[in-house]
Amino acid sequence: MPVEFIYNTKFRLKNESDFNDWIKEIAISEGFSVGNLNYAFFDDEGLKALNNKFLNHDYYTDVISFNESKGFVINGDIAISVERVKENSTKYNTFFEKEMLRVMAHGLLHLMGFDDKTDLERIAMQNAENIKIKMFHVEQ
Repeated sequence: MPVEFIYNTKFRLKNESDFNDWIKEIAISEGFSVGNLNYAFFDDEGLKALNNKFLNHDYYTDVISFNESKGFVINGDIAISVERVKENSTKYNTFFEKEMLRVMAHGLLHLMGFDDKTDLERIAMQNAENIKIKMFHVEQ
C-alpha cells in the first residue's frame, strides 16, 4: 500500500515515489511493513493547533506522530511543520532537504517504538535517523 502524502501548505515533495520507496525501506530495515501511513504537511500554526488539541501542548514543534500500528505493521499519521523544518535547517546549519528527511524518519521511528524522552533514547533516535537518512538514494 502506498504512503499517502497530504499537503496543507504550498510545500510539495519533489518525487513522492522516491519518498514512498524510502519509507518502505526504512520499515523493512527495522522488521516492519507499511500498512496505512499518512504524512501531512502543515504550517507552524496548523501543527501547533494539532499539538494543542491532541497532546495539550501549547507550543510549536516540527513533527507529531499518531501511532495506530499493530504488531509489525505500521499504521498512523505523521504531521510535520514545514516552517519548523525550514527554521531548524537554518538553526542546525543543514540543507532543508536533509532536515526534512530527518523529521520524516523521526516520525516513522516513533511509530516503530523508538522514543526520545531520555538522553540515551535521544542518542539512539539520532543514530537511527542518521542511518535512515543515508538510505535515501536520490540523485540531487
